[in-house]
Amino acid sequence: MPRSYVNLGHPPRLTTAQTRITITATPKRWTRHNPDLTDALDFWSFAGAAANVVMQIGWPEIAYGVIESKVESGSLMAHPWKRARTTTQYLAVAILGSDAERAAYREAVDGAHRRVRSDENSPVPYNAFNRELQLWVAACLYIGFEDTFQLLHGRLSGEALEHFYQRSSTLGTTLQVTEDMWPATRADFDVYWNTACERVRFDERTARFVDDLVGLRMINWPLRATFRNLLTFLTIGFLPPLFRERLDLAWTEDDRRRFERLFVFVSFVNRFLPRFLRTGGSHLMMRDLRRRIRKGTNLI
Repeated sequence: MPRSYVNLGHPPRLTTAQTRITITATPKRWTRHNPDLTDALDFWSFAGAAANVVMQIGWPEIAYGVIESKVESGSLMAHPWKRARTTTQYLAVAILGSDAERAAYREAVDGAHRRVRSDENSPVPYNAFNRELQLWVAACLYIGFEDTFQLLHGRLSGEALEHFYQRSSTLGTTLQVTEDMWPATRADFDVYWNTACERVRFDERTARFVDDLVGLRMINWPLRATFRNLLTFLTIGFLPPLFRERLDLAWTEDDRRRFERLFVFVSFVNRFLPRFLRTGGSHLMMRDLRRRIRKGTNLI
């Protein structure tokens, strides 16, 4: 049996105010009735991608699985654009794909994950096939979609939030997470999330990796100089208070207001863009995946 990392037998010691970003309770800006994850594939949903990686590696086992990975072709630092493509494609197939397409992508990812396991020199034991580690990663991915959707469309509550959540289990079940592991309701997810966040730790090596990631040290200097400040602002803005505190990242009330105003502006602009433009990237990823499946070429 895989090691159990989260003890759900006690009430969470952390609160949502510590483990989630603040989204002002404004009226809905623009959205259809009872949205779901397919409505969250706006290209701005990936603005918090770096923050999501930071959240995932808040668990030491995930951090060292990434840092020590022997799969050089999938290394974020060595091949950032390929890693971005495979991750974005995973999200697309998890949300838009058929069962057969998810199974094909699972098989491809499994091939890479077989080499992601700790050895005698690793400071923590890890195995990429551990379902609880995958559940944590999938939960982080869900948080990213929910946060960006609400920043763009206004806060969801009640029936709409539950409906948005109900199709999210495929973020984990596209790999080894089983359906019964995924919290059944949005309220259950809150309990899992707040409890799982108790394990978040960043040691010195992980903090250096975060610094390299946010500093865009994996890409060439012209792009780095152009986008570093924006990425740093977005990354810190998408991190919940708990993560900022444990990484000693400053974030003021003025920063929070600027962050929200940015998304008010983006939301205003987005409402005039056709849906196919806003979500086109994910559908292009699905076309590429289907082409690769037809031709029998590598999926990742």
